[in-house]
Amino acid sequence: MPEWSQAHAQLPLIFERSRAGRRASQPPAPEQADLSALLGAENLRQAPPRLPEVSELDLVRHYTQLAHRQMSIDANIYPLGSCTMKYNPKVNEEAAKLFQDLHPYQAEETVQGALQLLFELQGDLATITGMDAVSLQPAAGAHGELAGILMIRAYHRARGEGEQRRIVLVPDGAHGTNPATAAMAGYAVVEVPTGPDGEVDLAALKARLTPEVAAVMLTNPNTLGLFERRIVEIAAAAHAVGAQLYYDGANLNAIVGRARPGDMGFDVVHLNLHKTFTTPHGGGGPGTGPVGVKAHLREFLPVPVVAKDGERYYLDEDVPNTIGRMRSFYGNFGNLVRAYTYIRALGREGLREVSGYAVLNANYLRMRFKELGFTVPFDRVNMHEFVAQPPAGLRTLDIAKAQLDHGMHPATVYFPLIVKEALMVEPTETESLESLDAYVETLAEILERAAADPAYLRGAPYSTPVRRLDEVRAARQPVLRYAFEG
Repeated sequence: MPEWSQAHAQLPLIFERSRAGRRASQPPAPEQADLSALLGAENLRQAPPRLPEVSELDLVRHYTQLAHRQMSIDANIYPLGSCTMKYNPKVNEEAAKLFQDLHPYQAEETVQGALQLLFELQGDLATITGMDAVSLQPAAGAHGELAGILMIRAYHRARGEGEQRRIVLVPDGAHGTNPATAAMAGYAVVEVPTGPDGEVDLAALKARLTPEVAAVMLTNPNTLGLFERRIVEIAAAAHAVGAQLYYDGANLNAIVGRARPGDMGFDVVHLNLHKTFTTPHGGGGPGTGPVGVKAHLREFLPVPVVAKDGERYYLDEDVPNTIGRMRSFYGNFGNLVRAYTYIRALGREGLREVSGYAVLNANYLRMRFKELGFTVPFDRVNMHEFVAQPPAGLRTLDIAKAQLDHGMHPATVYFPLIVKEALMVEPTETESLESLDAYVETLAEILERAAADPAYLRGAPYSTPVRRLDEVRAARQPVLRYAFEG
């Protein structure tokens, strides 16, 4: 057995630890009652549930060991390109706890502090993005995208152009949510190619801009980590045919505090607070995807919006041409508190430093990757992330799997689709120089071992609880329950 396959002993799962008669707790004896009469005999279990019988110590160790198997930014470098897996400061959590006893049905007079926080966060995000109004309601980035496109649709309908505007232009390197959002809103999606410089092909974009176009969806910098230098010309061309320019805020971390989408000509922007403003990321939520608009789209914002009348804050339902309510209540409040805390803790200059260090770290890694023999297809000063290709003869997927054996989360693989064998790396501003160097040294070790033993890389990972899967089968035929026989 290869030595790397022995890196971690496999720990028994909770069912294998089960021994008859062991208990982790002793519930109080229930009061005597006729449960059949109370609940209905048909609702009572006829046999005890097949649950593991373990001691409290076994139970605690089981879940603690499961937690240690997880990749997390608190324990591992997490350079997941386009996802901005930055560290979430613990002070954000403490701030969110201050509001944990609030209830969404409380009278507005009893939650004035919470409403003030939301009102000020709306203003902060508007200032940061160069927008005129912001809704904090959407529950995720893609949800914010949908809100933005629905507002654009409502805008065109209000102008009597709803039937005419039926196309949304999307770059070929866009995030997958962009075309999905446009299609969900009822639009036909037309792809715009990337030019030889890694930016949107301006000539191709202009050729596709007709009075039938409702919107152009872009992010700047783009998914190759490159700043779209012709963005002002792109905005002018879109507006010349009556289209709106939509900003996917996934990459805002590269320019926060330095450049604003509103100043570039964008009409709508959604933000991923978990990417730029350090709210929790992943795990199925709760997420947060505020959406900002220029003044001409304000009347279409989802309701309610947080407003102020003198010294009183309130939830305003009176938006004349609103697209309606996007979700229950008003956004994921705890995450909004976290973002507010982060912004107020850093201030204007602190946010500017965030983007500076994010760009510095990414460019440092780009140069180190080239030293290792990686190819950077669009090799110029990048922003917060870059896309690389592995040395000849190696597969991106194999390198990513091997990184797991070293306790490092892989970068994004095979995205954007326009780059063959793409490895998309985003270190964020929160990683130190020592951390970045350790990441590069690990890659160098993986490549050295692969050169000496090509079969090693194809078999990785070796130390994880589950070895390499048939990923197509895992996606189409997932096993969602543990097969317990006993």
